[in-house]
Amino acid sequence: MSTVISVEHLSKTYRLGQIGTGTLSRDLNVWWAKTCGKPNPLLRIGETDRGNCHGDELWALRDVSFTVEQGEVLGIIGRNGAGKSTLLKILSRITAPTSGKIKVKGRVASLLEVGTGFHPELTGRENIYLNGAILGMSRKEIDRKFDEIVDFAEVEKFIDTPVKRYSSGMYVRLAFAVAAHLDPEILVVDEVLAVGDAEFQKKCLGKMGEVAKEGRTVLFVSHNMSAIQKLCPQSLWIDSGEISWLGPSSEIIRAYLNQSKGISSSDEMDLSNWTNRYGSGEVRILLARILDGNGVTSATVYRASPMTIEFIFKNQYSGPLHFSIVVKSDSDERILHLSHYDTTDAIVKLPKGNYQARFSIPELPLCSGNYSLVLAIHTLSLMPLDVVSDVLPFTAEDMIKSPRPYRTHNGHAYCWTPNLFSVTPIA
Repeated sequence: MSTVISVEHLSKTYRLGQIGTGTLSRDLNVWWAKTCGKPNPLLRIGETDRGNCHGDELWALRDVSFTVEQGEVLGIIGRNGAGKSTLLKILSRITAPTSGKIKVKGRVASLLEVGTGFHPELTGRENIYLNGAILGMSRKEIDRKFDEIVDFAEVEKFIDTPVKRYSSGMYVRLAFAVAAHLDPEILVVDEVLAVGDAEFQKKCLGKMGEVAKEGRTVLFVSHNMSAIQKLCPQSLWIDSGEISWLGPSSEIIRAYLNQSKGISSSDEMDLSNWTNRYGSGEVRILLARILDGNGVTSATVYRASPMTIEFIFKNQYSGPLHFSIVVKSDSDERILHLSHYDTTDAIVKLPKGNYQARFSIPELPLCSGNYSLVLAIHTLSLMPLDVVSDVLPFTAEDMIKSPRPYRTHNGHAYCWTPNLFSVTPIA
C-alpha cells in the first residue's frame, strides 16, 4: 500500500472578533502606523495593540501530523470544536492552513455539510449534474450513474422537484448519493449521516464499506461510536486542535468515552458522591466492586468464567425493591441485562438500613472487549430510586487457556454462549 494522505505539522489559526476597522481609510492609517513603527492611532486609552484585529486568536489545529494509507478507513473523533471539521476542510482544499503542509494523492470527494454545492431553486435532477460537476464528474459519468444515484437516494418521486422543498433527510440522502458514486480515491465524510434515518445510515455505512473494499480511502468523522467501531479499524482522536491518540478504534473509543464520563478503569468505586445518577434518593448506592472467578476484586474478567458484581446501598424506602444491572459496551450500547426477578427471590422488602447486594454470573457470556455498568434500584412500578450510570469499567478477556485459534472480541459479536458441536458423515 502507498501513502495517499500525508499531513506534516499542520496548524490553522482564526482571529476572533472584528477584522479591520470598517473603512479602507482607517485600515490604511493603521497599516501605515504599523509600517513606520508607530502605535495604532485607533487604540483606546489603556488598550494594547493587536494589530488590525479587535479579538483573540483561536488555534483550531496545532502541529498535527499523520499519514493515511491507500484503502484505509480512518475514523476521526473528538468533542465539538476540537478541530475535526477544520482538518477535513483543509484536506478538501476548502480552506488553507496557517502553517504546515499536506500531500493528497488522488481525487477527493467531500461531504462536509448537508447539501454543499446544491442550489435550492434547482430540481434534484439538475442538482445531481451541478453537484457532480463540482465534484469533478464528467457529464457522461453522471449520465451513466444517474439511475443508480437516484435509486440510492430514494428520491425518484421527487427528482424533478426543487430541492428547497426537500426535507433535511432527503437533502442529505441525495448529497451523499452523489458523493458516494463519484468513485473517488478518497472519500471524506463529516457528521452528516445523523440527519438520515436508521435505515439510510445503515445503507451509507454499507456504501462506505464497499468503497473501502475497493481499495479506496475513507475519512469518517462521527459522534456515533458504534459506527466508528464497525467501520474503522483505526481512529484519530483530536482534542483542542491536537492529536491526542492515533491507534486501534476500540482502545481509542474506550478512552474517549471514559474521559467524557470522567471515569477510569477500576475494580472498586466509591459512589457516594457520584454525579451521573438519577432517582428519588430514598435508596443510595454507596460502593460497588467487581470480583473475578477467584473472588478477588479485579477490573479484568474472563469469558466463560464466574463474575460477581457487588454493591453496598443505604435503604430509606419502605416498599419492595427491584434490583437490576445493565452491561454497556465501550460504544455505549446496552448489551446485557440482569434482574433479580430472574432469581427465586423475586420480592425484596427491606427495613431501613445499609445492605450489600450481589449479582453472580456463573459463566460470563461476553466476548473480549471493554464494558461498563449501570446499577439500578427501582420500585416494583419501576419508579427510579437510584440509577447510577457508567461505573466500574472493566475488560473481558478470553480464557487464559483457550483452544481457539483466534481471539474472540466484540467486533465479531458482543455475547458468547457455551454450545455443543459435532460433525457426522451422511450417505
